[in-house]
Amino acid sequence: MTRYVALLRAVNVGGTGKLPMAELRTMCESVGLTNVRTYIASGNVVFDSKLAEASVKSRLERRLEEYADKPVGVAVRTSEELAQVLTANPFKSAAPNRTVAIFLDTAPPADALTHASGQREEEMALGTREIYVHYNNGMADTKLKIPAAKTGTARNMNTVARLVDMANE
Repeated sequence: MTRYVALLRAVNVGGTGKLPMAELRTMCESVGLTNVRTYIASGNVVFDSKLAEASVKSRLERRLEEYADKPVGVAVRTSEELAQVLTANPFKSAAPNRTVAIFLDTAPPADALTHASGQREEEMALGTREIYVHYNNGMADTKLKIPAAKTGTARNMNTVARLVDMANE
């Protein structure tokens, strides 16, 4: 049995993609996931499964699309992989609420950061299947666009740390 964390893209953010977390837990259980727990209303789920990551991802995305009538992206990590994201954060001395990991399905292209536009005070770094961004002045007024992150989903380091804790419980 593997402990996983699933991160849904564009759920309960900015008034779009409303999905009650109780409904999300039920959906996860309906595709065979066990010990399902959610964290805050932005699509964070910790669970156990005997399935491989790709199977978990495809089952969840299929079930979410049935619910939402549109594709809902899901990034999946094992509990160990998520802990490594936290450990590998290159901006550990920065405010955790201003530092995010943008979770991708595959490794970011080596030139991903050179294609970013609108960068001001933001700092960026590549991870294994993540792009880290420290928003020095906060995210509210950023103009930063990272084309390689378009289909990813971001979580700040406070959320990543809490999900790691939940996955280790």
